[in-house]
Amino acid sequence: MTNSKKGNESTIMKHQKNIFKTAVKVLIALFLALFVIVLGYFAYVLLTYSRIEDKQALEVTGNADRTLVPEPGREYTAVSYNIGFGAYTPDFTFFMDEGKQSRAASKESVIECITGSAKKALEYEPDFVLFQEVDTDATRSYHVNQVEMIDDLFEGYDHIMAIDYNSAYLMYPITEPHGASKSSILTQSRFPVTSSLRRSLPISKGLKKLLDLDRCYSVSRIPTADGKELILINTHLSAYGVEKGQGNAQLEMMFADMKAEYEKGNYVVCGGDLNHDFTGDSRNVLNPGADRTYSWCHSFPDELVPEGFSKCDNYAEGLVSTSRYTNIPYSKDSFTVVLDGFIVSDNVTCTYVQNENTDYVYSDHNPVLMKFKLGQ
Repeated sequence: MTNSKKGNESTIMKHQKNIFKTAVKVLIALFLALFVIVLGYFAYVLLTYSRIEDKQALEVTGNADRTLVPEPGREYTAVSYNIGFGAYTPDFTFFMDEGKQSRAASKESVIECITGSAKKALEYEPDFVLFQEVDTDATRSYHVNQVEMIDDLFEGYDHIMAIDYNSAYLMYPITEPHGASKSSILTQSRFPVTSSLRRSLPISKGLKKLLDLDRCYSVSRIPTADGKELILINTHLSAYGVEKGQGNAQLEMMFADMKAEYEKGNYVVCGGDLNHDFTGDSRNVLNPGADRTYSWCHSFPDELVPEGFSKCDNYAEGLVSTSRYTNIPYSKDSFTVVLDGFIVSDNVTCTYVQNENTDYVYSDHNPVLMKFKLGQ
């Protein structure tokens, strides 16, 4: 072999080695860059994590008639409605429920769902409405301020908002990140509310807490004609990543507050999304033959309900589900369960209760309608 050929081969080999080294360096640089980005993201999520302090006084806005006072013996109407941040049209499936979507279909869809939910609640001519999953500023709902939308529709009501979900930017799913979320529970009262307090619920520990931010319930006080107070509690207990014991701890805390008010002689009405199988067996009754167990529908622990309180579950028109599992679009095959409801003190008489069938047109929840009287 001539020296020139040997020289050419040597040059080619050196060139190939240089290309390989360069490729390795580029891959290492990309890996390091990706590592720094991922590390930086987790640092951002952890460093920005915080919880709202417990026993925060809530602002009461609105324009309820200040001369109105609830009277013993008269019937009043309450509605509880988780409106699913305006995303859950019947065809919506949620990525955390084994579905696909992470955001609402569009801003217009959000506005339509929120307007529809609020107007549905108003159809019942309610004295009180307890809404859950009402976004104020969230990627998933195109930053529509749903609290303002609903408040504008509830003319002649007092409004009380409590933030119960305030998350950093969630980068999952990668193709369409869920984003940052600020959401609330929202109470509407046709009677004047003198004060309201936000109570922070115990939540998951460790990294699970990042999916369970700021869970709470609000305690609103309404003076009654007999010198007592109607204590109106709006709650949304934890769902994702919840262990049975944690759910019990949340209920135990809330029940302790309710019992203390009842012992003062006050009337107590608690409603909301309890994220337990409210009747204890609705998942079996509504889904015969289904063999599915979910952490968000453990049987409601009736043994925790304090003496002097009862669940309103004597449905006037039969058992209707209040929540659907959103792994598939809504259909007759959807897994449904009763998660929402009311609990009242024994000095409050529940005269009517019914889970209303809306075919999940505006939300993954149905509203619960309850009528009651103050006094036994």
